[in-house]
Amino acid sequence: MKIISTAERPINLLQIIGGAIVGGMETYVLRLLQRLPQNNFRVTCLCVCESHFTARLRDIGCSVHVTPITDEPNWQSIQLGVSLIRADAIDVIHAHLPNAHLLAGILSRMTETPALATIHGRYLTIRDFEVHRLMQTYVSVVAKTAYFQALSLGIPVGKLRYIANGVDTKLFHPGPKTGYLHSIVNIAPGTPLVGFIGRLSPEKGPEVFIQAANIAHAKLKNCHFVLVGEGPMRGRLRDEIDKLGLGDCVHIAGLQDDMPKVYASLDLVVSTSYSEAMPLAMIEAMASGLPVIATNVGGVVDIVEVGHTGLLNSVDDVKGIANNIVTLMLDDSARAEMGKAARKRAEEKFELSDSASQTSELLSSLIQPGNVSERSIGRY
Repeated sequence: MKIISTAERPINLLQIIGGAIVGGMETYVLRLLQRLPQNNFRVTCLCVCESHFTARLRDIGCSVHVTPITDEPNWQSIQLGVSLIRADAIDVIHAHLPNAHLLAGILSRMTETPALATIHGRYLTIRDFEVHRLMQTYVSVVAKTAYFQALSLGIPVGKLRYIANGVDTKLFHPGPKTGYLHSIVNIAPGTPLVGFIGRLSPEKGPEVFIQAANIAHAKLKNCHFVLVGEGPMRGRLRDEIDKLGLGDCVHIAGLQDDMPKVYASLDLVVSTSYSEAMPLAMIEAMASGLPVIATNVGGVVDIVEVGHTGLLNSVDDVKGIANNIVTLMLDDSARAEMGKAARKRAEEKFELSDSASQTSELLSSLIQPGNVSERSIGRY
């Protein structure tokens, strides 16, 4: 393992990022890098392709390189990675997604550079576990389910760390209601609005949101519903909306850059996912003073206090989700109280500065001789 003096220069950090859709993982990386102390870290990024994501990385001062990051070892990527580690005097590698973890593990062993993989899902994949075992990488998880699974698989506590996702509670905060989304989907300001925030892809269950909206609309004639996001299911969802005759009250707003204004337009946020780890959109909504209704999957149970900050339903319980929407939308007082409690919980449990500080501490500890111990790295 390399030994450097961090008092003499910043830590040179190589981020290997295995995706580029600007989803939850990419958002996590951007926010982390914005919060890492610039005096302590100099960041190089290795990405799968040029995209809006790489442009944003460069905007925040990262050096960005592009290479294929595949599920099987790619010689071009290995060669570039080794060259970057040598040329930029990289001290520690941080990987995101299994394909990036594989490359990080190979580079770690070839160059004797410590590597950390952050697991963004509810569980480790078999690839993540295999790379850890063969390459002796360190593992950080964002969900408690992944932490306990990793322990059950035999990952030593000294190689494992749980650091919950966090959001900027100064950026996402309660405020006056706005008509930001209303103007985008062309409805009257002040219209009650229930939102789905997420990628329009099968694991997120956006079709369940539409089905629940169809049921709830029968009792909430003045309420509208909006899906904020993009993805491969957009055409299918548009067809479903038309088929159910919901075109006047269910809308697809697409991707939105100004998320604080999005939350300020909503009265309630609904998550209908089949699989989640620690969804940032849910925590952002809570920080913005909104109650949430969600499916009880993955790390969601660690975010939502049932009956206090929101309500939970089992996966595919469309009728239950719809009934909960109706219950909260008809009770302004209960919705407001849940929103206040949600804001408090986000501040206490999911503050971005805490997450970034813990990650910074962990990355720094990996290059300090004698500091990588079961007590310092493995605490839960």
